[in-house]
Amino acid sequence: MRLLTLTVLQVAAIFILSKIADAIVLWLHLPVPGSIVGIGLLFALLKLRIIRLSWIDLGAKWLIAEMLLFFIPSTVGIVNYESLIQTSGLRLAFIIVASTMAVMLCTGFAAQWISRKRPVTDPEGKKA
Repeated sequence: MRLLTLTVLQVAAIFILSKIADAIVLWLHLPVPGSIVGIGLLFALLKLRIIRLSWIDLGAKWLIAEMLLFFIPSTVGIVNYESLIQTSGLRLAFIIVASTMAVMLCTGFAAQWISRKRPVTDPEGKKA
């Protein structure tokens, strides 16, 4: 029960941070989505050690694990655009597959580049 309560509180904290980011975007009339500002804000708060990773870790892991559920409404909503699917379905499918592959490739290359930049350490934290 304690783990569930902690996870719910952490998800609530992430949600509140998201709403703060949305308010910042509206207040400053920024041309970017609030979610992007929220990610930047969370990153800054973590790097400046204002927020500890342990304060949001369980909530973030739960959100990532359940991410598929957040895509269901948009997937079901496409039913309203039957004519679009009939006329441009193959093009849309190609774009989705190509963009997914591009993201996967870029992520893989970035991960390899970052792993080459970091020094290798053993489990005790000593450089190998």
